Amino acid sequence: MSPDLWQRGCERLALELPEQQFNTWIRPLPGAELREHQDSTILTLRVPNRFKLDWIRTQYAPRIETLMSELAGKPVRLELQLATRDATTVERARPSANPPAHNGVAVASVAATPIAAPAPSQSKHRLNSALTFDTLVPGRANQMARTAALHVAGAPGHMYNPLFIYGGVGLGKTHLIHAVGNALLRDKPDARVLYLHAEQFITDVVRNYQRKTFDELKAKYHSLDLLLIDDVQFFAGKERTQEEFFNAFEALLAKKAHIIMTSDTYPKGLADIDERLTSRFDAGLTVAIEPPELEMRVAILMKKSDAEGTPMPEDVAFFVAKNVRANVRELEGALRKVLAYARFSQKEINIGLAREALKDLLSIQNRQIGVENIQKTVADFYKIKVADMYSKKRPASIARPRQIAMYLAKELTQKSLPEIGELFGGRDHTTVLHAVRKIGGERGKNTELNQQLHVLEQTLKG
Repeated sequence: MSPDLWQRGCERLALELPEQQFNTWIRPLPGAELREHQDSTILTLRVPNRFKLDWIRTQYAPRIETLMSELAGKPVRLELQLATRDATTVERARPSANPPAHNGVAVASVAATPIAAPAPSQSKHRLNSALTFDTLVPGRANQMARTAALHVAGAPGHMYNPLFIYGGVGLGKTHLIHAVGNALLRDKPDARVLYLHAEQFITDVVRNYQRKTFDELKAKYHSLDLLLIDDVQFFAGKERTQEEFFNAFEALLAKKAHIIMTSDTYPKGLADIDERLTSRFDAGLTVAIEPPELEMRVAILMKKSDAEGTPMPEDVAFFVAKNVRANVRELEGALRKVLAYARFSQKEINIGLAREALKDLLSIQNRQIGVENIQKTVADFYKIKVADMYSKKRPASIARPRQIAMYLAKELTQKSLPEIGELFGGRDHTTVLHAVRKIGGERGKNTELNQQLHVLEQTLKG
């Protein structure tokens, strides 16, 4: 049994679960132990308290068991153990029933094998070693953010400090900041690097506030060389947390340490956060990560399917990429469905199989996003009439939303330029092309427009 089985399981879970869930429930778990018991293999995880034990058992245990069985190539049963001093309290992940033999083959008996906990540096830095620049697929959508991140990794404390990366869920913000941390530690193993979700910082502040140990908090954060913090929008409304983060922020910049933050919106779009903080966030470099374009989505699918050991034909990758547009996480979910469907049906991967595997997703998309729906949503957002979308009126208050609707129609539907033009009052396809290029070009430079487009896209995708 591979000694890094639990580590590989964690890396897979990090890709499957929302970042906040993984960071809260899975990442803090210590190393696991593996042993054989009668006809089953048992994976034991120690959990710090009863609440976490019950939550992991109900929310994550089935997926962990399935995933670990896949990685081990044989059935694995999860046991959750309270991390008491005598370590004798054991809760089974589910009511015990011996799992069936994998593919009809009985589980061989092997000696109890401890599975290696994450390396000390990983536990200390809270970095996922699988999230590197090598495993990040580059493209136009993340080009500027990736370039800035590479600069920071090569010369922290100098250019782009702080670096503020924003964008919708599942676009790779967390992957990118882990990549910076991993690259810096590769070059400077003694660098003091820490990754955490904003909620973990909030928890630290609350704990130290209760214990009146703010010197410990300062010692922990003010001495870092690189602080990577996810989802700073969670600081909203938490005045003491904002004050402590401001103090840490100022101390780190004063000693030329680097700070990288992520958020779902640009700094000035953050609500209920002190203006002195948002102005600091905006003082370095603010960059967006966009939803991946078609070519990038294809590259992601092919790279990740190769990593799974089941290469996906290019025409199938194009079919999936054309139909899954929202973000990288949804793309990975679609890939898993196609690969699982191919394994279970024992059929080769082709477009027909992909269409069958993704039929629920495709039917939902076809119902939800059409040009008429886009026109109505954009008209409501900009407070104009739907009829203005296909009228001949040309004032800026109407022409601008009309161009935005054309851009979204090209991005979110399968319609051709002439078809879109026809639905916008019989306009020529060159008019649509001009609108698409104009809005697409401005999106990368105009943070307000980019945020508006994010809101419209999320609304249309339901």
